[in-house]
Amino acid sequence: MCARAASSGTSPDWDRLFETAAAQAGYVSLRQATAAGYSRQLTQHYVREGRLERIARGLFRLVHFPSTEHEELVPVWLWSEQEGVFSHETALMLHDLSDALPAKQHLTLPSSWKKRRVRPPRGVILHFADLAKESITWFGAVPVTTPLQTIFDCVTDAAPEDFVRQATRQGLRRGLFEKGEVQRVLRKARKGST
Repeated sequence: MCARAASSGTSPDWDRLFETAAAQAGYVSLRQATAAGYSRQLTQHYVREGRLERIARGLFRLVHFPSTEHEELVPVWLWSEQEGVFSHETALMLHDLSDALPAKQHLTLPSSWKKRRVRPPRGVILHFADLAKESITWFGAVPVTTPLQTIFDCVTDAAPEDFVRQATRQGLRRGLFEKGEVQRVLRKARKGST
């Protein structure tokens, strides 16, 4: 077996690599592989050997890792250097709060990313905002805005009103928030979008 260590001098540690990938639906970035002791050359060796699959530049997936629901979101999140949060219609879908089936994934990045010249992955719409920790939750391996933050984002960015009404009704029915909370969020969002 080829055992060329990463430039950091760390010995390859498959358990560490697997642990990282397991928390991310089987995906791992080259940076994460390097941290686990895998040089670029060793990573390429495992691609040729069939243990890793190249997904995109600097992004791999463990070949025998079981598929998970919505795992297609993980590469986008890793592209964002783990700073992005799925939001808007994507969050409505993940929370099952409406009939939204977005053709594109909505990802909110920190405001500091506005200054960067980035090209998002195909099929991704970027939004920029500094989200508070309490506005973020997790859906499997990826962060997503909370139901209330999602409704706020959808109203602010003029998502179809039908989706907002459905999300509000379903969220209230399922006890995800109280009527007073969602009314405050709706007022704040409508005030900010005018």
